[in-house]
Amino acid sequence: MPPIDHQPVKPPALRPGDTVGIVAPASNVTPADLDAGCEALRRAGYNPFYFDSILEKDLYFAGPVNRRARELEEVLLRDDIRAIVCARGGYGANYLLSVFDLAEIKAHPKIFVGYSDITTLLTYFTDTAGLVTFHGPMAAKDWAHADGVDLSSWQSALSGAEPWDVPLNAGVAALVDGEAEGILYGGCLSILVASLGTPYEIQTAGKILFLEDVAAKPFQIDRMLMQLKLAGKLDKLKGIVFGEMLDCVQTANQGYTLQEVVMRIVGGLGIPIAFGVRSGHVTSGNITLPFGVHARLTVGNGNVALRILESAVSA
Repeated sequence: MPPIDHQPVKPPALRPGDTVGIVAPASNVTPADLDAGCEALRRAGYNPFYFDSILEKDLYFAGPVNRRARELEEVLLRDDIRAIVCARGGYGANYLLSVFDLAEIKAHPKIFVGYSDITTLLTYFTDTAGLVTFHGPMAAKDWAHADGVDLSSWQSALSGAEPWDVPLNAGVAALVDGEAEGILYGGCLSILVASLGTPYEIQTAGKILFLEDVAAKPFQIDRMLMQLKLAGKLDKLKGIVFGEMLDCVQTANQGYTLQEVVMRIVGGLGIPIAFGVRSGHVTSGNITLPFGVHARLTVGNGNVALRILESAVSA
C-alpha cells in the first residue's frame, strides 16, 4: 500500500444539532451502554442514530461481517448523518478491510471516530483514502460514563479550530527533548503491529506517531516496539507521543517503569518523545486527536506541548 501525498480529505465539520451515526464494526455492544452513550451525546447537543441491527451478536462480534460492513456503508452514504462514532472496539474491524469501496469513502467523507481495535480503520482510511480520522471517545464506552470525554479537544477537532493546542492532562512526561512538525498518526500499538506484513501495513514516514495500549505487560510493549523498529517503522519518524498506557504493568511492585522500558528502544532515535497523553484507553477524559493533519510536538525543560497546526475538518 503506497503512501499518499499529504492532500488530506477533510470531512465536513460537526455542528450542534447534527446527526451522529453510531456503528459497531468490531465487538458486540451492551444495550445499556449504548443507551447511556446516546443520552450523553444528546446532552452534548447531537442527534444520535443507529440501526437496530447494531445489537446483533456472532461469537464476540457485533453480528456477521456483512452486517457490520453494510451498517458502516449505509451510514457513510446517508446525507443526513454528519459524523460516525464507533460504539466500541474489542476485535473484528480487520474483517472489514477488504470489503470497503475506497472511492465511496473519499467521495462521501465523514468524521469517523474511534480507538482500540478501530485503529485498523483509522489508519486504513488515512493511508489509502487520505481521510482525516479521529482517535477519540466511543459511544458505548467513554460517552457512556461520567467524565469519559474531554469535550474541549472534541470540539476543537470536530468543529474546525485552527490552530489549537491539545489540552494535555496532568502526568504527561517529557522523555526526550526536541521540537518537530509532522503528520499526526497512530493508535493502539498492538493493532498497528498487527498490520505489518499485510497489504494494510501502516505508513509512518514523516509522522508524529501516537502509540497507546491497555493491559499489555512491559515486556510485551518492548516486543511490539522492537517489531516496529526491526520493520523500519521508526526510522523516519518526526516524534513519538505515548498514551496513558493504562494497566501496562508486570506487577504492582515491579522495579522499573514503563518509561524506562520504552526508552531502551526509542530513546536514541533523536526525536522528541512524550509519554502519558490521555487518548484511547484512559482513566477519564478521553482526548480527541485528529490523524492525518500537521502537528507540532515540543518537548523541553520538563514540559510537553502538542499543537494541531491545521483544521481537521472543512467548513
